[in-house]
Amino acid sequence: MSGLVRLVEFDEIDSTNAEAKRLAAKGDFGPVWITAKTQSQGVGRRGREWVSQRGNLFATGLYPVGGDAASAARLSFVAALAVYETIDYHMLAGHTQIKWPNDVLVGGKKVSGILLESGTQNDQRWIAVGIGINLVAEPKIDPDSVNTPVAALASLSSCMSSDFSTLVERLMQSFETWRQVYEIDGFLAIRSAWLERAQGMGEGMGGPVTARLPNQTITGTAIGLDADGALEIKTTSGELVRIHAGDVFFS
Repeated sequence: MSGLVRLVEFDEIDSTNAEAKRLAAKGDFGPVWITAKTQSQGVGRRGREWVSQRGNLFATGLYPVGGDAASAARLSFVAALAVYETIDYHMLAGHTQIKWPNDVLVGGKKVSGILLESGTQNDQRWIAVGIGINLVAEPKIDPDSVNTPVAALASLSSCMSSDFSTLVERLMQSFETWRQVYEIDGFLAIRSAWLERAQGMGEGMGGPVTARLPNQTITGTAIGLDADGALEIKTTSGELVRIHAGDVFFS
């Protein structure tokens, strides 16, 4: 792991994303990874409560970023690839998949979640890439993936055991590798790698999908990602719709 990327470890903290935001407010934009074995005030997508079970992995990577907000947001796909590799390395069988945009599943069960938050301080844009992996316990609640079963890696017979520190190191290394791919080769390289690992969206393998948006529900066939990472759905009426945010379920 590059010595330029720091690691700050906590046994317990309010949330690793909150600590990243505190650092950024002080003018420290990383790169730094913050880890904890439990959080007292974990937060999921859209501000939903996230109950953080002790012994699971909670980590946030804080990075200075250039470009616009959309470019920074596509680091969500970089994070998904890093989590996929971290988990899949410890699988005895290749049952690991990514569910749009960044949930990682093993055997169809969600074992992780990713939350990105960003801001600007002293004219410097920063991004906090929050990652949770269910190592030993399922969440008490699963607010981010309604109707998606959840699991802890320890409960899966296909998973080989590994210690917390090894997983953190692998996660940091993998994220840095894919982040450099993104910086050098652009999002199309990330998009290609993501599609190879995606649930219901492999080349020529678009599957039935339902997207639940705040004001409507869209059903159709997932046909891919556009150049910005939006999910492309061909609806039952033949219309092409691009989904930038929402709860998505594959049949």
